[in-house]
Amino acid sequence: MRATFMYGAGDVRVDTVADPVIKEPTDAVVRVVLSCICGSDLHPYHSLPASDQGTPMGHEFLGVVEELGRDVAGLRRGDLVVAPFAFQDNTCDFCREGVQTSCRHGGFIPADATGGGQAEAVRVPQAAGTLVKLPVAADSDLLPSLLTLSDVFGTGHHAAVRAGVNPRTSVTVIGDGAVGLLAVMAAKRLGAEQIVLMGRHKDRTDLGREFGATDVVGERGEEGIARVRDLTGGDGTHTVLECVGHLPAYEQALGVVRAGGVISRVGVPQYDEAPIGFASLFGRNLTLTGGPAPVRAYIEELMPDILDGRLQPGRVFDRTLSLDQTPDGYRAMDQRQALKVLVRP
Repeated sequence: MRATFMYGAGDVRVDTVADPVIKEPTDAVVRVVLSCICGSDLHPYHSLPASDQGTPMGHEFLGVVEELGRDVAGLRRGDLVVAPFAFQDNTCDFCREGVQTSCRHGGFIPADATGGGQAEAVRVPQAAGTLVKLPVAADSDLLPSLLTLSDVFGTGHHAAVRAGVNPRTSVTVIGDGAVGLLAVMAAKRLGAEQIVLMGRHKDRTDLGREFGATDVVGERGEEGIARVRDLTGGDGTHTVLECVGHLPAYEQALGVVRAGGVISRVGVPQYDEAPIGFASLFGRNLTLTGGPAPVRAYIEELMPDILDGRLQPGRVFDRTLSLDQTPDGYRAMDQRQALKVLVRP
């Protein structure tokens, strides 16, 4: 099969490799129908050390079940399924508590060196607890939006849930990437009436307004902080959803959050030195939360709004490429020529 590998910073290739096979009785092999490139894939694109073997890429996909291990219940060959970016048994104590990314028998896709979601097929461990059957056909126009349930919409929703967004809370979303825009959508869905989107790319922030942002702040640093505070009577917002992962975004979050408020981080952190002392979190009674989204916990909640057309999170995909063009997709996203690239094998 064809699969995408990264051999170092900026070096993405599509190789021919062995087809994935069942290794454990809880596995499934899924033929990929749609996948995509994640903003978090750009972190290794900037920094991955060079290697000869390459790193399999892609953790967001949906597809058709081709093979099932003997212990997989609840699925059949031919089922169209969506796969969360983390696999889990969905039965252990952590899974039952809604923290599937900490499953005692789980892990993250790609699960082995065969390939990831940016491929023609994927081996999925713990298939019964991971894969969710989709009630549409493989040619449905809803597939791009349903694909967002594998990560990006679930991650934006997780940011809002961990922050406790509700009709009584004001919200700042930091970042106009796909996760940030879908965090806006999630905050609106949960009832927030004031949603400030901090982003500088007009085509993206325009989409953010359509998703529910009431205000857009293009400034960064102290200027951006002052602008948000102007919009909130000088206090800042009750919640801040940090969807970037770089230290300046965290520092901006500290500047715009209201005393007693919550900062929820879902941008994969590219730093370890975040201030948490008296002058930052402690002195203002702030809460810091977030983490890798247990998107499996949210799929059944979010899917109905997509199926009935109330929400269209798939609008974040603004370019579609073939699998062999995946390296072009990385370049386009890195150069801000595309917001999020859809990949069709």
